Amino acid sequence: MSNRNNGDTGERRRSKRAFSKIAIISVIVFIVMITGAGLGFLTASIHTMPSLKGEIRPAASSQIFDSNGKLITTIHSVENRLPVSINKIPQNLQNAFIAAEDARFYQHIGIDPRGILRAVWSNITDRGVSEGGSTITQQLARNALLSQDRTLKRKIQEAFLALQIERQFSKPEILEMYLNQIYFGQGAYGVQAASRVYFGKNVEDLNLAEAAMIAGLPQSPNYYSPLSNIKAAKERQSTVLDQMAKYGYIDAETAAQTKTKEIKLATISGSNEVASYFIDYVTQQLIDKYGADAVYKEGLKIYTSLDLDMQQSAEKAMRHLPTAYTDKGGLKQPQGALVAIDPHTGYIKAMVGGRGNDQFNRAILAERQPGSAFKPFVYLAAIESGMTAATRVEDSPISFGSWSPGNYDGKFRGQVSLRSALEQSLNVIAVKLANHVGVDKPLYYAQQMGISTLVLRGNTNDRNLAMALGGLTRGVTPLDIASAYGVLANQGVRVEPASIIKVVDRAGKVLEQNSPHEKVVINERSAYILTDIMKGVLIRGTGTAANIGRPAAGKTGTTDDNKDAWFVGFTPDLVASVWLGYDNDGYLGDITGGGVPAVIWNSFMSEAAAKYPVRDFPRPGGIVSATVSTKDGLLVTDPANKDVQNEIFVDGTQPTKPSTLIDEKDKDAKNKDLKNTKDPKSQEQPAETASDKTLVPPPPKADSKPAVSPAPPPPVKPDNKKN
Repeated sequence: MSNRNNGDTGERRRSKRAFSKIAIISVIVFIVMITGAGLGFLTASIHTMPSLKGEIRPAASSQIFDSNGKLITTIHSVENRLPVSINKIPQNLQNAFIAAEDARFYQHIGIDPRGILRAVWSNITDRGVSEGGSTITQQLARNALLSQDRTLKRKIQEAFLALQIERQFSKPEILEMYLNQIYFGQGAYGVQAASRVYFGKNVEDLNLAEAAMIAGLPQSPNYYSPLSNIKAAKERQSTVLDQMAKYGYIDAETAAQTKTKEIKLATISGSNEVASYFIDYVTQQLIDKYGADAVYKEGLKIYTSLDLDMQQSAEKAMRHLPTAYTDKGGLKQPQGALVAIDPHTGYIKAMVGGRGNDQFNRAILAERQPGSAFKPFVYLAAIESGMTAATRVEDSPISFGSWSPGNYDGKFRGQVSLRSALEQSLNVIAVKLANHVGVDKPLYYAQQMGISTLVLRGNTNDRNLAMALGGLTRGVTPLDIASAYGVLANQGVRVEPASIIKVVDRAGKVLEQNSPHEKVVINERSAYILTDIMKGVLIRGTGTAANIGRPAAGKTGTTDDNKDAWFVGFTPDLVASVWLGYDNDGYLGDITGGGVPAVIWNSFMSEAAAKYPVRDFPRPGGIVSATVSTKDGLLVTDPANKDVQNEIFVDGTQPTKPSTLIDEKDKDAKNKDLKNTKDPKSQEQPAETASDKTLVPPPPKADSKPAVSPAPPPPVKPDNKKN
C-alpha cells in the first residue's frame, strides 16, 4: 500500500514538472513573440520615418463650407514666417522658452526621461503641467517633419529624430530652428512674425513682459492669443514668468513687477470677409485638435453648421448698431454680437462677434451682465415649484438687509400674475419669486440649460437674490444664453452648440463627423408654459419691437447701469441672442434691450426664420386651457364676465382658490435668515458653507453634477435691472 502511494506521489511530481516546463516554454514563446512584434514595429517606425534631408509634401489649402455645401472661404497655406538668427533673439525670450517648454534643454540629449516622468506625475496628481514632457528638440522634429497624430508610431519616430538632430546640430542651432519653426497663432510662424503680429515690432525689441507672453503661446496659440483673449494671455504670461523665476533666469521681484506691466498690442486691420468671426472660431478649434500645419497645409475640407444666407442676414442686421465714437484702437463703439442656433441640432447658423475689424469674438468670449434676460430662469424655477402663469404675486415694496429692489419705472402695481410680471419685466416680482423658491433653483436650471459662467463658491458668488435681476459675478456670453433659451424652443431638451459637422482630409478620409448631443434638462410642460408667457413679451410687453408677425418668444435685458442691452428670442426652429455694449465700461444712455437689440433681432429673424414654415410651439400632452379672472386669477364659469382671459395650465393645477403663500413669505422677509441674500451695492457675501458645494434641487432627468466655476474677476455691481 505504501509503495502504491509513493508511486502516485512520484507520478504527480513528474506531471507537475512537465506542466511547469510547458508553462515556462509558453511564457518564453509569448515573450519572444511580443518582443519580436515590438522590435518589428520599432524597426518599421524607424525605417518609415522621414529623413532630415527628405522632401516635404507640398502644402495644400484647406476649405471651409457652410451647412449647404457652399464654400465660405479658403484657408491659405502660405506661411507668415520671417526667419531670424539666434543672435537677434533676445536672451530673455530664449530663457522664457526654455523655462516654459524644456528646463533641461542644455542637459539632455534630445529626449528627457526626467521631464517625461515629471509631466506624467503632474497629470496623475492633477497638479497641472507648466512644462510638457516633450523636449524642444522633439517639438522641432514633430513640427518640421512629422504629423500631429497622437500615435505610438509618431512618438517613436519623434524620439529617434530628436536624437539624430542632437547629433547633427548644436544647442543654439536647435533653439534657433525651433524658434523660427513653431506656430504662434494668427497665421504667424516663428518669433519674428509673432513679434510683428502681436506687438508691431521686431523680435530684438521685445521687452520681458512681451517675451513672456510670446513664450506662452505655443501651448495653445489661439486660446492664449492676446488679440482674442487678453485675460488668458496674461494668465499664461504669469505662469511663464514664474517658471523663469523658478529656474533662476529672473528674480521673484522682477517677475512680480513684470506681471503688472501694461501690454500694448499691435492694431489689426479690419476684415471684410463674410463670417470672419465664425471662421476664426472654427479655425481655432481645428488648430487645437489637429495642429496648425494640418489646417494650413494639409488640404482639409471642413463642413460647418453655418448657413451663409442667415449669416449675411445677421451681418446686415448688425448694421443697425449705433456709433458713438471710434476708440484709440480703431474700433467703433458701442460693439455688439449676434448668435443664432438651431435648437434641435445645436448647430450655430450665424455668428457675428463684433464690428468685424478685430480678433475679439464677443459672441463666445464676452462675459456681460444679462440684466432681465436672466429672469426666465427664475420663472422656470417658480413653474417647476408648482406655480402657474395665473399665480398672483404682490408687487409691493420689500427690503432684504439694506437692499430694496425696485421696478424700472419706480411704480408698484399690487396683485399681478406671473404672466403679466414677466411681460412687463417687473423686478420686485422676480426677486420675490427667487426668495420664495430659493436661489439655488434658478441657478441650477440656468446651469443645466447651458449657462457655463456661474460662480457657486467663494466669498463673492451668484447664490444670492441679485441674480434674479441678472446681477452675476461674471455675466453670460451671447452663445451660452442663446443655447439656454434654445432648451425652451426644444421642449426641454438641451443640445450642445456645434460649429463643425464633418472634417475630411485631402485623401477623402473622414477625420471626424459630429452628431447632436441631446439631454433632457427640464420638464417639457414647464418649458411650454414659460415659452407661452414669453410670447407675450413680444406681443404686449417690453419686446414689442421684436415682433416678427409669427409665433416667437423672447426676453429683453438691460442693466441698471446701462452698460449692457440684450434681446434673446426664439421661434420653434431658430433661437438668436443679440447683445449691445461698450468694450470698456461705456454707458448706453437711453438704449434698452427693447430698443436697438430688439430691432436687430427683428431684422435678422424676419429673414432667417423665413426658411422655416410658420408654426406654433408644439403643445405637449397634459396642458389644458381654462378661463380665469383677470382680478384674482381664479377659474370662472360665467362666460359673460368681461374681466376674464384664457390661460393654460398643467392639468390639475387650475386655481380654484387664491394662494397667499408668497404674500405670507413677503411679510416675514425682513425677519428671515438672509444668508443667501447680499446687498448688491456692497457685494459682501457670507462665508462658504457646506451647502455651497452643490446645487440642491435637481430636475427629474438632470443626472449630472453641476460644475463649479473658477474664481472670477471683480464683479460688476448687480443693482436693479430694467427691461
